Amino acid sequence: MAMDFQGLRVVVIGGGAAGFFSAIACAEANPHAQVTLLEASRTSLSKVSISGGGRCNVTHACFEPAALVANYPRGGKALRGAFTRFQPRDTIAWFTKRGVRLKTEADGRMFPTTDDSETIVQCLLQSARNAGVALRVGSPVSSVIRKPHGFQVTLKSGEGLVCDRLLLATGSSAVGFRLAVELGHTIAEPVPSLFTFTIPDPALRDLAGVAVDAAQVRLIAPNAKPLEQTGPLLITHWGLSGPAVLKLSAWGARSLHDCRYQATLHINWMPYQTTDAVRAALLSSKEIYPKRAIANSDPFGLPRRLWLYLIERANIPADLRLAELSKTHLHHLVQELTRGEYAIAGKGAFKEEFVTCGGVALKEVDFKTMESRQCPGLYLAGEILDIDGVTGGFNFQNAWTTGWLAGKAMAVPLATPNPL
Repeated sequence: MAMDFQGLRVVVIGGGAAGFFSAIACAEANPHAQVTLLEASRTSLSKVSISGGGRCNVTHACFEPAALVANYPRGGKALRGAFTRFQPRDTIAWFTKRGVRLKTEADGRMFPTTDDSETIVQCLLQSARNAGVALRVGSPVSSVIRKPHGFQVTLKSGEGLVCDRLLLATGSSAVGFRLAVELGHTIAEPVPSLFTFTIPDPALRDLAGVAVDAAQVRLIAPNAKPLEQTGPLLITHWGLSGPAVLKLSAWGARSLHDCRYQATLHINWMPYQTTDAVRAALLSSKEIYPKRAIANSDPFGLPRRLWLYLIERANIPADLRLAELSKTHLHHLVQELTRGEYAIAGKGAFKEEFVTCGGVALKEVDFKTMESRQCPGLYLAGEILDIDGVTGGFNFQNAWTTGWLAGKAMAVPLATPNPL
């Protein structure tokens, strides 16, 4: 068999992070390949543009694959080997080579030093141009048909494209899932991931804007194991947000969907202290400042509005002197501080992320090459797969890794029979 370097035709459907990364990787690895990138909308990389509040959280400073996969509620096991071949260190090197430097923030998130997502967008666009990728925006796909030696891609305009290898990088779009099913794949039902909690407590909502550096949140959903996360917590006009809640929503995406987002949340505002230590701190304040009103006696340094809210939830008058704090008062306050119970009555949106739990079944994909096990010549990358990460750059890293692996694999020249 001989290798045909000249005739390789590759079509990538989806002009997002995974689609661009795979198209660039393919074209750079095989300059003779004809790589066409199709984007349905008039603008490519729109999700990259708005991510991270317009700064683009490119990846996360976690460089050990075993630790990295722990941030993926679904797909971590499949990504374990993939991350040994392309991980955040490689992402940093890829962008650095192209003139884009990244910086690491205190929580491990990595952004371009410009704090502008347009830096990433332009880098990807320029890299695609330099590699010879043919980008076609406003080109929605209506159908794909498997042929004996490739694929027939038909656009909604009626135009047809023929290719030897095809990549689906369509994110969580219904069209992408339909195409995957028509090509032999099964889909785990898509449901939202990374969202905020709606809490029907007007007094809590009045605290909108109040944040704590660390709280432990515990999700109790029907017919599901309790889930816990610890991290920053933000009170909003509709309930609760912040990294702790967003991570909890990711791990509980399916159980919350199954119970129609009606569940119970326990909050420990003192995650690094035992219940006994919290009680002892309150008793110590009572002994030292017996004449001081409870409203002015927070020994934990909580935001004042939050402290007043918690003592009200414990049914303690704000003007009660510490000397008058009864055992019942103390018990209720310790409960509110360490195990307050809140009803979840729905989900809100997390404007900086658009992540879905669900997608193409991972057992149907070879994670060494991202080629379909169901349909030879078909590749899949990014969020179309049943993979989702918690907030912090992990979903983009999935796109970079699976896109790079798919691109490199698609670039391998076609094998053609030797002439007689």
